[in-house]
Amino acid sequence: MRPTMALRGGGESPLGKHGHYLGGWGNFGGMKQKGIITYAVSPNKQNVLAGTANAAVFNTWRRFSKQVLYWAPPLVAFYYAMEWATHRNHYLNSKAGRAEYADEE
Repeated sequence: MRPTMALRGGGESPLGKHGHYLGGWGNFGGMKQKGIITYAVSPNKQNVLAGTANAAVFNTWRRFSKQVLYWAPPLVAFYYAMEWATHRNHYLNSKAGRAEYADEE
């Protein structure tokens, strides 16, 4: 069973090789378009690094400012906990600390 020309989209485009429909989206196989002018710049003529230093600074600052409140408070808390533990360890291993806690062992 063969679809009718109405179901094919009006029949303005021809059938291609092996009976496949070439019309529809983009009008494949139809008439060539006229009056469309496109311009392009060769890839080796473009300035590919234009604005990268400026964009890198502002993008880095934007990303840093969005994330700093997630990692800075735990970092500060762990730093102070580690400072306290280091000072406490030095005290407990000093002469005064051993004298104070000598009877608890």
